[in-house]
Amino acid sequence: MTQPMKEKTSQQLQGRILKGIGGFYYVEADGVTVECRGRGVLRGKGGRSERVTPLAGDRCEITVHPDGLASLDRVLERRNFLLRPPLANLDNLFIVVSMCDPSPNPLTVDRLISLAEYKGIEPVIVLTKLDKAEEDGFGELYRKAGFTVIAADYGGDRAFLDEIRAVMKDKISAFAGNTGVGKSTLLNALCSSLHRETGETSKKLGRGRHTTRETELFPLDFGGKIADTPGFSSFDGEFAEVVYKEDLPDTFREFAEYEGQCRFTGCSHTCEKGCAVLEAVRQGNIAPSRHDSYVALYNEVKDIKEWEKKKPAR
Repeated sequence: MTQPMKEKTSQQLQGRILKGIGGFYYVEADGVTVECRGRGVLRGKGGRSERVTPLAGDRCEITVHPDGLASLDRVLERRNFLLRPPLANLDNLFIVVSMCDPSPNPLTVDRLISLAEYKGIEPVIVLTKLDKAEEDGFGELYRKAGFTVIAADYGGDRAFLDEIRAVMKDKISAFAGNTGVGKSTLLNALCSSLHRETGETSKKLGRGRHTTRETELFPLDFGGKIADTPGFSSFDGEFAEVVYKEDLPDTFREFAEYEGQCRFTGCSHTCEKGCAVLEAVRQGNIAPSRHDSYVALYNEVKDIKEWEKKKPAR
């Protein structure tokens, strides 16, 4: 609940934006949530005035005035930010993948992993519906590539919930997954205070799956925050951001071992002779499906010219 903060003199505080709507921002500062009106032009680095769009997850500076009103004055430097969903300083992206109905699609999973890696966000894969279908090597494929893979087995002691909570503690996390993968069931099991219904409807927020809404952060009772992110509700949409070809190899972490070992400088790792990555695929050190995803993503961006690249606004 938003609480007024009244002082005889103006008070400057630092906090984190939980959500923004209609020109107002709700900032967690000094243990309470403060409603702030956004300034037209915010102060940036070194106090310079610049146009910055405040996002949920941003660290910021606010001023609480003697009349109890507050203003958002400055957005502090971000570690990362996403355009869709609009979110800053994300630590973890949990990618929820069901083993059946719907079956996993490696390309859509790898697309999200690539974007997360590019942004400096840690991808964590959670496998669901293991009571209906086996992993069949899917999880091991990503474990071998260096990712944390957690099997959500509700039939056992549910130790996997503590494993997920340990990753989320004191961090900002978001969950991605197609409708039907069991994301809501997982979130309810992790933190019942979120009050999510199966079918992707939130009691707490009164939101249906087709309702346009803003990204919002919610505190977790075991520490950390979770982002309610409409832009991650499906793997199938076109993302507002792409990873360009020169950066793409760095978003496939199993390629790092072979960096600089290709015969030709500037190797695309798609079809060249003497490519160390292709040799690693042939020897079974890199999963063929991961390389197939890389090639598919590379082909999507290979013809984009420098002048065509989008430079996202802050």
